[in-house]
Amino acid sequence: MGQPIWWLQILAMAVLVFVVQRAPGARHAAAYGLLFSTAWLSATFWWLFIAMHTYGGLHPVLTVVAIVALAAALGLYYAGAAAVYRRLCNTSPVWAALVFSAAWTMAEMARGTWLTGFGWGAMGYAHVDGPLAALAPWVGAYGIGAVAAWLAASLVLWPSSRWSQRAMVVTCIAAGALLINGPPRWSTAAGTLTVTLLQGNIPQDEKFETGSGVPLALHWYSEQLQTAKGSLVVAPETAIPLLPQELDPAYWDALRARFSAATSSQAALIGMPWGNYMQGYTNSVIGLRPQQTDVWRYDKHHLVPFGEFIPPWFKWFTRMMNIPLGDFNRGDLGQASFTWNGQRLAPNICYEDLFGEELGVRFLDPATAPTIFVNVSNIGWFGDTTAIDQHLQISRMRALEFERPFVRATNTGATVIIDHQARIAGALPRQTRGVLEGEVQGRQGTTPFAWWVARLGLWPLWLVALGIVAIAWRKALSK
Repeated sequence: MGQPIWWLQILAMAVLVFVVQRAPGARHAAAYGLLFSTAWLSATFWWLFIAMHTYGGLHPVLTVVAIVALAAALGLYYAGAAAVYRRLCNTSPVWAALVFSAAWTMAEMARGTWLTGFGWGAMGYAHVDGPLAALAPWVGAYGIGAVAAWLAASLVLWPSSRWSQRAMVVTCIAAGALLINGPPRWSTAAGTLTVTLLQGNIPQDEKFETGSGVPLALHWYSEQLQTAKGSLVVAPETAIPLLPQELDPAYWDALRARFSAATSSQAALIGMPWGNYMQGYTNSVIGLRPQQTDVWRYDKHHLVPFGEFIPPWFKWFTRMMNIPLGDFNRGDLGQASFTWNGQRLAPNICYEDLFGEELGVRFLDPATAPTIFVNVSNIGWFGDTTAIDQHLQISRMRALEFERPFVRATNTGATVIIDHQARIAGALPRQTRGVLEGEVQGRQGTTPFAWWVARLGLWPLWLVALGIVAIAWRKALSK
């Protein structure tokens, strides 16, 4: 369930190219693109229904309408891409394939970045185990998606293509198949760290209830934090569901004493809210380590719309749901790593690992770049669904892009250790309460993707795509 199938993604996109290319005009092509993307995206994040209806209490009809409306709104980007392709597809097969790839990639990047961005389910993630995964350290997930789009269009245009274009298609797939899972090219080992990852499996409908979920979470996580064996202990997002000042002082003091004592040989990263009424609140990860006077803290930067902040003019909608929503303060981009036992640990919270261009900012200075990424999440809002699997593939893609291991501590899954080649080195069963012990190897070095995305963001991809469309447009006008 929820596993990526790279060839099926290319086949589905090829069907879209085939239909769009035969549309009577750009308007019909846009309609086909909108229909395709609305169906695809609705099927991708249908699990929002569980959060909005099961836990939020929104009427099921309104929930379905809201999910389809979101998919359709995001699908407008792809409708535009289909219209552009239909307008320019009568050029040579070489240029037609490039135009589709460029237009589609711009739609993907627009969906993933504009208006806070929601690139969940981008086409590139279908290739985390395919031959195109070898491109991740060079061009990232969006670049992989661009090549996949080019391949899909090239397959449709195969009968009218020259031998050179056909050779490029075969070479691309063959080269990727040879390079995938090959030796790392851009990073070297930087020591190892033993880790203990906690998965509380606190029922989502009780997680913030003071009479049930809160005392359960406080007791279980306190017990595991006190007895953990790993050099680094990681507890998931809002594992401790109360602010420090709301905790029993003895609980907070015991937690700090456990890891901050000079005799301690362990450190901890723990998800919990932070702040106060005057300064505002943050969704944070706190870090505790020996001989530390002040609590280290990472504040979530990329907040979830409607979950962690409410966009203007939408409060009427959130009032219809019985979900504890808030307006959190946003943390800075590229916050300093948590250093421990020779490793630089870079936390990210929930779906922040979806934004590779934001994680890449940490690689501006190789001397301070992360050696290990740490994701803390709570996907309990979405039940036992493909959301868990999709988020796992997102973390694996980031591991490939940066050649860095990912450790993930979550409430319900997937709690895993991912090595720098995106292989699962250890995992807990989902929807269970448990502790994962393991060892992770830190890495140092900078991939080409990390180098350019840290300095230029996604602009290189934007400029290449815009350049292709502009040249093709000029060719079309000159006919």
